[in-house]
Amino acid sequence: MANRDDPETIGRRVQQLRHERGLTQRQLAEPAYTPAYISTLEAGRVRPSDEALRHLADRLGVAFDELATGRPARLATDLRLRLTEAQRTLATGAAEEAAEQYAALLVEAERYGLVEEQATALLGLGECGLDTGDLTAARRHFERAEKSLAEADAPLPARVPAIRGRAVSHYLAGELRYAVYLLESTLDELNRGGLHDPDALLLLYAGVIGPYMDMGAHARAAQAAEFALALAPQAGDPALVARMHRQVARTLVAEGRLAEADASLAKAADMYRQLQIRTELANCHWMRGYVYAQNGRLERAEEELRAAQTMLSAKRAALYSSQVAVELADVLHRRGKSDEAAALLNDVLGDLSSERGAVHAAAAHRLLGRIAEDAHDTDAAEEHYVRALSLLERAGAAGDLADLCRLLGDLLRRTGRVEAALDAYRTGLGHRTAPGTTTLGPAPAQPPL
Repeated sequence: MANRDDPETIGRRVQQLRHERGLTQRQLAEPAYTPAYISTLEAGRVRPSDEALRHLADRLGVAFDELATGRPARLATDLRLRLTEAQRTLATGAAEEAAEQYAALLVEAERYGLVEEQATALLGLGECGLDTGDLTAARRHFERAEKSLAEADAPLPARVPAIRGRAVSHYLAGELRYAVYLLESTLDELNRGGLHDPDALLLLYAGVIGPYMDMGAHARAAQAAEFALALAPQAGDPALVARMHRQVARTLVAEGRLAEADASLAKAADMYRQLQIRTELANCHWMRGYVYAQNGRLERAEEELRAAQTMLSAKRAALYSSQVAVELADVLHRRGKSDEAAALLNDVLGDLSSERGAVHAAAAHRLLGRIAEDAHDTDAAEEHYVRALSLLERAGAAGDLADLCRLLGDLLRRTGRVEAALDAYRTGLGHRTAPGTTTLGPAPAQPPL
């Protein structure tokens, strides 16, 4: 058993339990072992085999794991039960409350050396950070989760939620290329290695859509969205199913049927993961809305984007919801609903900044600039364009920078500032042609759908 305590600690534990039960070394040893063996074991001078520990545990009336590790018999199962409770809390949108639950569970899991439960708690804390916009903390939690799983030799699919979390935290901080690198390299390793885990692939394909879109890689974004939707698990109501499995687990724990309880809790955890995937599936609706908008089908685009925003708002995913709101505002503006679009943009700008959603903050200012131009307010338009330019330069979104420089150049030219307009055009051309800024290299290997 990999996580058992050292022989000296086990020996002291056996001696203490024997004394508590009023047994002699001979009574504990018989019929399989000798009193001398028990004496040597209690002194910590021999490493007991699993067979010996099972004999002793049976004689002492404790669970094998408790004798080998010092953990209470139901500790791991109880921790998993409470982790699913925290997952439920997060899935309903109460990220702050969920973070408190996860933090307490992490301390307990660390105390008893439960690696898998530690990683689950760290992943939960990372997801809470993404939901509340604390990207630095989120990234730190995801990195710790990935490291702990790697040290425990967990397979790549098991590490995917942590990798995807890291990528999303970098993406939302405006580090697009690194986010794409993390997601694409993991996809490539999974698919080329034959590790076709549907849940892992779904997380990665759905997670890469946003960075692809912001980098102008629309064909890759569209393909990733189709893969994600094809992989999406087909569950009726994950919340109801998860609640059922959780209640069943409670009953089984009370009856001492821990293995069955663990199996039921694993199913509940899967259901809550599906609820968290709601954010990822909302990204797919966002992508579809974008495609409809590009094809001029604005009514369908508005439907898809509103569906995405509803899914995200139900989960209170502020950053993602703000990003979709910018796309929706663009469609509303193109449909002649500029006042509604401007109100939507001004409402979400409070959730965005250079460190949180920089590309979409820039997109909001860019669109407000266009709306101001339509209203012949050139001063306001120029102010919005300049603020957008600053945000995009920090994020390195080359395609958007080039287009924004064109808009700013056109505005400056129309207001008689020809030299300033030429400078803006030159800046835009420089971003468009800079080596490596408009290509992503080979696409990752595809799954066998």
